[in-house]
Amino acid sequence: MTLWLFAVIPADNQSSSPQESDAVRDLVSEILAGTPKWVDRKGEEHSLGLADILIIAPYNAQVFELQERLPGARIGTVDKFQGQEAPIVIYSMTTSSWADAPRGMEFLYSLNRLNVATSRARCVCILVASPSVFEVKCRTPRQMQLANAFARYLELAAGL
Repeated sequence: MTLWLFAVIPADNQSSSPQESDAVRDLVSEILAGTPKWVDRKGEEHSLGLADILIIAPYNAQVFELQERLPGARIGTVDKFQGQEAPIVIYSMTTSSWADAPRGMEFLYSLNRLNVATSRARCVCILVASPSVFEVKCRTPRQMQLANAFARYLELAAGL
């Protein structure tokens, strides 16, 4: 699986981000332009359509923002997609920075949420986020553990 990072300039967002929603819409349009294909584990080629992309956000308010821009797309929170897979997963972090996270760092940087979101992807996982999300001020070992998973993603990801 390939990991990508799509950076979006923040605007003091907490539980919804119009900027990220616009970026995800544009990203999906770009991905679906032409006649894209994907190859499954058996080496078989398939056409790629909107139904082959999962779009995940941590907050319901962001889910609603995304649904307005991408009607008919598979959009929801991590909980909605547990057990499902798709060739492409786009994970919109939504919050502009760790300090803006309305439900705290434990929720936004949840290892379980990151794992479920990224492990749904068969081919590509794209994290859409403000660069500020990766500039965390940790005060406890637990916070360091949470931030470390996102730092590792950043190390492994290619930029878009």
